[in-house]
Amino acid sequence: MRKQFLVILLSIICQLSSMAQLTVEVCQEKAKANYPLVQQYGLIEQTAQYNISNANKGYLPQLTLSAKGTYQSQVTKLPITIPNVTIPGLSKDQYQAVVEANQVIWDGGAISAQKKITNANTEVEKQKLEVDLYTLNERVNQLYFGILLINEQLRQNDILQNELQTNYNRIASYKQNGVANQSDLDALKVEQINTQQRETELKSTQKSYFIMLSALTGLVIDAKTELIKPEINLANLNATTNHRPEIGLFDAQNKLLESQKELLNAGNRPKIGAFVQGGYGKPGLNMLTNAFSDFYIGGIRLSWNLSGFYTQKNNLNKIEISKKATDVQKETFLFNSDLKTRQQQTEIEKLQSTLSNDDEIIRLRGNIKKSATAKVDNGTLSITDLIREINAEDQAKQLKSLHEIQLIMNVYQLKNNINN
Repeated sequence: MRKQFLVILLSIICQLSSMAQLTVEVCQEKAKANYPLVQQYGLIEQTAQYNISNANKGYLPQLTLSAKGTYQSQVTKLPITIPNVTIPGLSKDQYQAVVEANQVIWDGGAISAQKKITNANTEVEKQKLEVDLYTLNERVNQLYFGILLINEQLRQNDILQNELQTNYNRIASYKQNGVANQSDLDALKVEQINTQQRETELKSTQKSYFIMLSALTGLVIDAKTELIKPEINLANLNATTNHRPEIGLFDAQNKLLESQKELLNAGNRPKIGAFVQGGYGKPGLNMLTNAFSDFYIGGIRLSWNLSGFYTQKNNLNKIEISKKATDVQKETFLFNSDLKTRQQQTEIEKLQSTLSNDDEIIRLRGNIKKSATAKVDNGTLSITDLIREINAEDQAKQLKSLHEIQLIMNVYQLKNNINN
């Protein structure tokens, strides 16, 4: 029983531990799932289903009901007379109610083309949504890496505070021995206060970043949450194939235009259908019977609207122009994206070169600080000069942290730019 309890407890601890760690990829996915616009996916699908269902109903019999009552100034009469035979004339008031059912046999492909347009338009709307949601990645990246940078700055700030406190304690002992004076301690105290103020500013900015990233992802993210610094693979940065959702949008728009061409062609084809008509009126089909009677008519009907050919060529040309405009937009997007990719690759190479020098600068600054500390101990250097060297080393360390985060940010910006 105790063993089972320990297993359960260990499992809970592992789950809590995993929840306290986040990667930038997880934040991107959570932001996408949490964004209100994602609900639009379901609405697009529902609209498409309704439109497809409406198009399919075009294959069902189409019913029409009509009724009329008329009064005529003249009616048809036989232009003959037959001895001893009275031929009754028609009434000038006439009535008719008709129900007609039309069944499509061949519509020239209009319904099929309409369904293709619906599917193509649905894909366009989905791709537009993908483009809108994709922009979340950049917002998440800025907040995520901003927090990582602040975390590094806070870590360096803590190291600096400890070092200043150590020096303060050493100088305080010197003062007791009459080697140092109060102004030396005051100089260190001022630097400690400045460092504490910097910590307060960093934590305030960090808190605001936590709030914004939490709002985007729907997660509770605070100082207890460990944001994992991504491992980057610089060997894959030469891949430039663009997989951005905008490419899919341009392709979907061209498919929609092709579907519109099919519908245009279908509208200029003949239509064949069957019909049956039943009615009740006075007179019926027998015009010589001046009485109410029922009747029916059935048959095959062919119709062909030839007026559509007047504008078909112009309409097809308009569609081709729209396709060319879409292609130009695609080429422009790829050109700008490629230009941005080259700029980012150059920036990454520069940061790599900069980072290779940062460690050497930090090492040299450390040596200078040690020498300055020794000189202070020997009384040959002022506390002000030592503080300057301490700050110079701290600045070098902070620059290295900044360059590391900038390198990771640029790698992810490159990945985001080509969706690779």
